[in-house]
Amino acid sequence: MRIFFAGSIRGGRQLRPLYREIICLLSDMGHEIVSEHVASETLLEAEAKMSDREIFESDIRFIDECECMVAEVTMPSTGVGYEICYAVESNKKVVCLYKAGTNVSAMVTGNSRITSIPYAVIEELKDALLHGI
Repeated sequence: MRIFFAGSIRGGRQLRPLYREIICLLSDMGHEIVSEHVASETLLEAEAKMSDREIFESDIRFIDECECMVAEVTMPSTGVGYEICYAVESNKKVVCLYKAGTNVSAMVTGNSRITSIPYAVIEELKDALLHGI
């Protein structure tokens, strides 16, 4: 399945290593990740060469081309929230992952069109993703 992976970029890069682990897990499950760049160490430098409009159009194109969106929402991000809303309204399957105990927005966890999956450690995600995607 073609998956758009979303995670905080401008809102904070502290979880970038976790994004890489999740992307690897999804890839190992046989999925094609169209947005692997989210976990790149050099993403901010690459985006600095693009206009905001180019970034917006690129992300929308990636979402349009995918069958499913997986977002790590532990770190609040306006951009990820926008991407989630766009994917939901585009009738894409949307799965949101977050560290257990995190105060995630009710706009995500309360939406019946989004599968929300809390987890304590990355190892818990494989089974949850098998059933959630």
